[in-house]
Amino acid sequence: MPNLFAKDRIIAPAEFNRWRVPPASVAIHLCIGSVYAWSIFNPPLMKLHGVVASAADDWALSEVTWVFTVAIVFLGLSAAVAGKWLERVGPRMVGSVSACCWGGGFLIGGAGILTHQLWLLYLGYGVIGGIGLGLGYVSPVSTLIKWFPDRRGMATGLAIMGFGGGAIIGAPLKESLMKSFYQPPQYLGTVEVVELKTEAGRRFANVDGLPREVVIVAPNEIPQMLVKEQAGVYVVGTGRTGIAETFFTLGLAYFIVILIAAFSYRLPAPDWKPAGWTPPLEGQGGAMITSHNVTADAAIKTPQFYLLWIVLCFNVTAGIGVLGVAKTMMGEIFGTTLPQIATSKFAGTFVLMMSVFNMVGRFGWSTASDYLGRQRTYAVFFALGAVLYASIPFIAREQGEQPGVQWLIAFYAVTMVIFTMYGGGFAAIPAYLSDLFGTKFVGAIHGRLLTAWSTAGVLGPVAITYLREHSLQTALADVAMKVDPFAFEKTFGAPLAELPTLIAKKTVTLPKLMALTPTGTVDPSSTLYSSTMLAMAGLLVIAFVANWLVRPVDSKHHSPVS
Repeated sequence: MPNLFAKDRIIAPAEFNRWRVPPASVAIHLCIGSVYAWSIFNPPLMKLHGVVASAADDWALSEVTWVFTVAIVFLGLSAAVAGKWLERVGPRMVGSVSACCWGGGFLIGGAGILTHQLWLLYLGYGVIGGIGLGLGYVSPVSTLIKWFPDRRGMATGLAIMGFGGGAIIGAPLKESLMKSFYQPPQYLGTVEVVELKTEAGRRFANVDGLPREVVIVAPNEIPQMLVKEQAGVYVVGTGRTGIAETFFTLGLAYFIVILIAAFSYRLPAPDWKPAGWTPPLEGQGGAMITSHNVTADAAIKTPQFYLLWIVLCFNVTAGIGVLGVAKTMMGEIFGTTLPQIATSKFAGTFVLMMSVFNMVGRFGWSTASDYLGRQRTYAVFFALGAVLYASIPFIAREQGEQPGVQWLIAFYAVTMVIFTMYGGGFAAIPAYLSDLFGTKFVGAIHGRLLTAWSTAGVLGPVAITYLREHSLQTALADVAMKVDPFAFEKTFGAPLAELPTLIAKKTVTLPKLMALTPTGTVDPSSTLYSSTMLAMAGLLVIAFVANWLVRPVDSKHHSPVS
């Protein structure tokens, strides 16, 4: 059995067609890249008890977003370790372990959802699944660079393209599975016909002679529902979102696909090179393409490694926080002002299109970097990206004050361009590393550099959730001041003085509060992410400077071993 996974067992014969390797790489990355569709899971995870709306004991957005964060952290940490291991044992072994971790992570996470144990979801999807992500991510990169030393940017684009496109398949698949497993909760009727009372911030109704906790769906909340139900009162704990069953199904499917792809890997012989290709001389084909190699241990002693670490970290931070809450963000910015267009289905399509442009950017920009040069390509990413991120608060403000479909189009266009560059930044970084440090140890160096992704996996979601929560609390307090106290008490069954408790128990939400405001009141939902976008623009400015400072590696770091 160990021989089945041995590195020397997958050395390709001389006549092997190198174009047979990319499909296996893309297949693995399509599976693990479904992590980019995580925001599809946010709404149902926040409604496990209430199903149609969040109940008091349901998880908050900040809690479920951290699952995504943990997965990205362990992706980077495992990649840092797996880089050297990959060079020793080969991609078949690493890919097979990835299949077990990523598929098994879904199964354990599904058990956590089914039992409402958040720690199990963190352990399964976050820790074990995150390790599977890291192993699956690094295995194709060094493999394809070895097969395509003549087209490094294109090769890394091929290797990583599938990861950016994982949500293309993942987003609609996840929504379809959740719909098929969905079961609506017990409906009691409209709020006008059901006698309600409020205790400690929770709403209750009499059901078969017993008080039962209920949730209320307002008319303006229906467009954001995955499965549309009518407005009114629903009994907590009587339906299911279908997300646990979805996790079980996906876990098995991903395990099978990744395992098959891992067994399709082949490696070139040590002395192999493409027919008719001659390795470039120092400086030929680009100002910073070296003909020498630098070991992983030596690379981390160079300033170039840490400059590129900053480049990757801040580029990822700017995009990953948005990816984690993409569906929620679309609903909050445009869901209340354009409810007939920005529905839950539309937001799901938005996540899918982000994945499309992410994937296109990974291949397009990395291929373009073969001609533009890696440093110039990243300069474009950060200069243009900073301007685009800074434009989103303006678009959101205009949408709140003067709603119109033109602002939705502008937002859509801006975010799609941003995500081509976000994906391109990921895909071109292994080629940038091979230009500076050589191709021999690039797998191990790339793995260590991915710790920047782990850091960004914390910084991005923390920044976006913290700043959003601060903006939300401010907005709730401001809107509450405009609500008639009598109408508030009549609607929520408690006086305005109990607002903090009602918010904590999810009885009061911004959409429900806005329904009580005077005509003409501007909905602040569209501006909840404005401070975050400005912060992300600032990070890209810093990354621009770090990229500009990159210079060729000093010869004292070159490895004496060819």
